[in-house]
Amino acid sequence: MIKTLDITKEYPAPEYPKITSAVELRNGVVVRMPNHLGDTVMALPALVQLRKMLSSEFALTVVAPAYQKELFLALEDIVDSFIPLASQHKAWSLKEIKEVKKMHFGLGVLFNNSFRDALMLRLAGVPALAGSDRRMRKLVLTYAFAYPPRPEARAAEVHQANRLLEMVYALGAPKWDGTLPQFKSLSPEKCSADIADACKQSKLLTVSPGAAYGAAKRWPVSHFKQVCQHWIDEGGFVAIVGTPSEKAIAQELSANIAPQSHIDLCGKTKLDELMTLIKSSAAVLANDSGIMHLGAALGKPGVAVFGPTDHTATGPISPLWKLVITEEKCGPCFKRVCPKNNPLCMLNITPGEVISALHELKNC
Repeated sequence: MIKTLDITKEYPAPEYPKITSAVELRNGVVVRMPNHLGDTVMALPALVQLRKMLSSEFALTVVAPAYQKELFLALEDIVDSFIPLASQHKAWSLKEIKEVKKMHFGLGVLFNNSFRDALMLRLAGVPALAGSDRRMRKLVLTYAFAYPPRPEARAAEVHQANRLLEMVYALGAPKWDGTLPQFKSLSPEKCSADIADACKQSKLLTVSPGAAYGAAKRWPVSHFKQVCQHWIDEGGFVAIVGTPSEKAIAQELSANIAPQSHIDLCGKTKLDELMTLIKSSAAVLANDSGIMHLGAALGKPGVAVFGPTDHTATGPISPLWKLVITEEKCGPCFKRVCPKNNPLCMLNITPGEVISALHELKNC
């Protein structure tokens, strides 16, 4: 089944008095972004609306893992400064706490569910905090938002982006009009030679066969191979991308494609280079992954293969993407590995369906 995602349904959230006091917004807002790339991209609509809520006298600063730096440098019209965290899963260093503290923010907004990060912002002297009340965080939050639990084994029907949008609406942000921010582009000539050459291909398909969440989210490599071969047979070129931990998957796919028709860049791109490659692509093909979300945010069309996860909650935020799914009775199960050792939600999606979805994309 091929679908186009609609994320217009708003997430129910409690009402809070809107922040209008300059005292609460003194020196601006600091936002703790999520650790994973996909979650960060899904938080961008809320970040954009926070920026619109602030007058020019108030800065918007982002705290996030260091690897996301290039993403936020490319959002120079939205983000005023970036504070990198050396570790995603540990308490902040004294240096990092001091970096936030010296900026004397009036409000901190958490787009993740970590109690530790809420506590770190308190230790950094941020007087007012807003975020989800998950994991006992209501003890340290000024504005604690309670959301309905995720339904078991069925689609949520409301996108994760809308949950964060409802939070910033309650803080006084204007309604999102559906547009995503413009990213400052890195010139292909400033990338490595291999990436620069790939960017010159007239019909480039960027393919991400991996998925960090687990094996259950990965469409079979043999199926990816058939789609890539079809693209090549129609005069296209394929660039395989992914994280360093996904190199074995990329190498398996690469071994089945003619060398002159593709390039394996898995684990070889910095984030800004990956963004440049995607922006030079005719389309993107991916599992439910950070690269799927990044491609959508960069305004490129694409096809996403969904299995055990909920496309209504975490699908790409773009009308330019086609989602290929099956509706199995056991899903969405959200398991990293199929409990039945027979992931029909992925195996029942055929290469022909994905090829059809690619043909439905504009200019593809």
